[in-house]
Amino acid sequence: MSAKTSSPIAIASAVLLVFGLNARAVSPTVDFQEQIQPLLAEHCQKCHGPDKQKSKLRLDSPKNILKGGESGEPIFLPGHSAESHLVKLVTGADPDEVMPKEGKRLTADEIGLLKAWIDQGAKMPGVETVVAEGITTDHWSFQPVKRPPVPAINSPAVANAIDAFVLDRLNQKGLTPSPVASRETLIRRLYLVMLGLPPTPEDVDAFVRDKSPDAYRDLVDRVLASSHYGERWARHWLDVVRYADSNGFETNRERKNAYPYRDYVIKAFNDDKPYDQFIKEQLAGDAMGEDAATGFLVAGPYDIVKSPDISLTLMQRQNELDDMINTTGTAFLGLTLGCARCHNHKFDPILQKDYYSMQAVFAGVNHGERPLRRKLDADDACNLAELKKTLTAQKQGLEKYQKISAERLAKMPADAQRPPVNSKLNEERFTATEARAIRFTILATSSAEPCIDELEVFDTNGVNVALASHGSVPTASGTLPGYEIHKLKHLNDGLYGNSHSWISDTSGGGWVAITFPQVEQIDRILWGRDRDEAFKDRVITRYKIEASSDLQSWNQIASSDGRKPYEGKPDPDEFLARLTDNEVAAVKQTREQIRATQADIDTLTGNQQVWAGTFSQPDTTYRLYRGDPFAKREPVAPDEPTVFGTLGLAQDAPEQSRRVKLANWIASQENPLTARVMVNRLWQYIFGNGIVATASDFGGNGVAPTHPELLDWLADEFVKGGWSIKHIQRLILNSNTFRQSSQPQPEGLARDAGDSLLWRFQPRRLEAEPIRDSILAVSGALDTRMGGPGFYLLDVQEENVMHYFPKEKFGPLEFRRMIYLFKIRQEQDAIFGSFDCPDGNQVIPHRSRSNTPLQALNLFNSQFVLQQANFLAERLRKEAGDDPKQQVTRAFELAFARRPDSFETSVSTEMIHTDGLESFCRALYNTSEFLFVF
Repeated sequence: MSAKTSSPIAIASAVLLVFGLNARAVSPTVDFQEQIQPLLAEHCQKCHGPDKQKSKLRLDSPKNILKGGESGEPIFLPGHSAESHLVKLVTGADPDEVMPKEGKRLTADEIGLLKAWIDQGAKMPGVETVVAEGITTDHWSFQPVKRPPVPAINSPAVANAIDAFVLDRLNQKGLTPSPVASRETLIRRLYLVMLGLPPTPEDVDAFVRDKSPDAYRDLVDRVLASSHYGERWARHWLDVVRYADSNGFETNRERKNAYPYRDYVIKAFNDDKPYDQFIKEQLAGDAMGEDAATGFLVAGPYDIVKSPDISLTLMQRQNELDDMINTTGTAFLGLTLGCARCHNHKFDPILQKDYYSMQAVFAGVNHGERPLRRKLDADDACNLAELKKTLTAQKQGLEKYQKISAERLAKMPADAQRPPVNSKLNEERFTATEARAIRFTILATSSAEPCIDELEVFDTNGVNVALASHGSVPTASGTLPGYEIHKLKHLNDGLYGNSHSWISDTSGGGWVAITFPQVEQIDRILWGRDRDEAFKDRVITRYKIEASSDLQSWNQIASSDGRKPYEGKPDPDEFLARLTDNEVAAVKQTREQIRATQADIDTLTGNQQVWAGTFSQPDTTYRLYRGDPFAKREPVAPDEPTVFGTLGLAQDAPEQSRRVKLANWIASQENPLTARVMVNRLWQYIFGNGIVATASDFGGNGVAPTHPELLDWLADEFVKGGWSIKHIQRLILNSNTFRQSSQPQPEGLARDAGDSLLWRFQPRRLEAEPIRDSILAVSGALDTRMGGPGFYLLDVQEENVMHYFPKEKFGPLEFRRMIYLFKIRQEQDAIFGSFDCPDGNQVIPHRSRSNTPLQALNLFNSQFVLQQANFLAERLRKEAGDDPKQQVTRAFELAFARRPDSFETSVSTEMIHTDGLESFCRALYNTSEFLFVF
């Protein structure tokens, strides 16, 4: 069965292009039926005998000859035998590709006969009939969507058509659905699945008390109307489209203006933007007034390091385009188009030529920034004025701390202000201190990684006890690799000059320590960048020095505080040295607020750049033999896969029109894949598993649907409902299938342990984002501010190759929902990264759910969880008073959306008495009931 009927002329043109046929008129002297077909059939038998491994290339009939093999190469080029793939195979032009691989080869006379036939035009009888058949497939997902009849089932378990399809399959297997879950369970399930946050105790109480028949239906409507809905479902979509906020690869530079695409996706879900429009805008938003939407095209990894080797540069570009093709295919069509890059697809009716036709669509798309266009309305003008006032106030707040620092510096006696640091030699004097070790922590430098020539530590007798010859041992946070003259051993070798110095591996930071053989009485330290004064870069401008007598506790004995400002390159953070810890924290928070406000202003004024790609008219695209950029074959036009038809574009079609045409085809209601793929994703994210388990592969290598009729009914309903995502979700959520209890049943476990037939709601652990968001929500610390630049859970050290380090302290800036995390490719935050978070390097249609010791340790001992447990304890004391029973009740309402039973109350209050309220709160965060949706 053909997936789509095309005109005979269109099909003939496609096949002639793929296989190299032309209408060249040559008077034949070699007869195909009498001379060539017997020869090729015998040749085919050598490759397809009973003991041979079957090849994809068969030559025993005109149909199979035209079909070709899996390489994507035309079998022959009529009139050009020397360039024909078949001739190269039988002559052994490439030792790796010889036919037949075993047994007797064709003789020189037989090869000569074959060449003559090709040179004379390669005429075959019945070619017109074979061409007219086109490329066909009977695979289910390529067939048109047809709305099936709803099974006629008279049962109280049927609330809508979804239940009828599910119950019909259960009846066939002799299974019964589970009863409806309790109201407390339902509201918590609904909130976690659809919003990624737990309901408040007030929400739960209102729903439980509402006795109206429409109480649950109204609750579903309120949840779908919540702004938190878009945040939850955007995270799913960002997995599918491999979104992150850095380039990846070795340099892994930040993309500080990629977030408008993330915000666009959130708004699209909240607004219930029709899915067909959502598709079109992501592929061609520049033609539709949605600039941020094309961030989809360039959301993947991007290597900014280009090679002088042209072959590597060309392959880089091929990889960039492959990322766009593969993501478009998997996200919207559920097809692994990337598998046809080097040869015809092994499982699906996708030709290699189709892959490069898709490449021609995206050939003019380049990674990069462009202006984010926006028209201001009256409300925008008012918002802009308010934002400018806010920015002025925030800058004044920052200046306040700079003035405080300057005033403290001015009040210091002139002789109390030590000289500024210099590159040659600096001295630290302090009260005699017992020390077994000293630690020198670098807080800022004049440039790049800090360098120390020699670190000398003197005892009260003037002896340098830091020398290696004295038995002292240096350690460091890290050493710049690849330089013999800058190794750690030079820190205390007693030799001066740049050629005997240590350099950190961290730009602007790091630490070194020296441990003495025994406790020493020290009172002076000397250090510098280069005693020979040949180098004046890498100077340490801010620092602190600590001593320890027991190698466990450390006391500060010296620092850069009190020194005059560095006289070289100004340090913009120098004023922080004279501020308290609380004041420094306030400065950091103010700077973050200034950055966010400025970003909002840039968005409104049109000054904002957005990482959404740039576009240019591309050169001609060619099919590449084996994907080799230097092995160009025939030129191809921008097009959809041949099995579906054609876009009808010329090879030199305008760049934007290529993407518009492709978007219109993908978003067409006649496309058999688009609606099926999306409703399956919606089903998967609600129930944990899709009707089709391989959510991004609906092809021959994917898994067949468990409920094919239900899938097609939903797909048809999706299109008929105006491509409304919320309409499909509302149907699913109001079904009794979703409302079932999650409790196991012996019969169900025996016959369908994996719950593929949906006889209960399958419990599952939450992903990293709703776990972290729920912890913040329950503790009362969650910042629900939406949109704008993301927050960081990694500290950034900027240089050519970026370095990222997990944060160890968390404040209000890090208390936003995790959808707003500035996502660094190839890196994970130290706590929730272990919960199977994607790294942004590839599309993730379905997250895995591992169970590791590191997850348990992170949830039990991390600074973040300890901090939030303390916040929750404070909240419980405030809302429930000092009575442990009341505290337990309130905690269960917040964390589990229910009240505790008598046993839970008893053991919980006992724990509070013995271990403290904070420990009890930490235990709640580690329970299965908190981490799972039931």
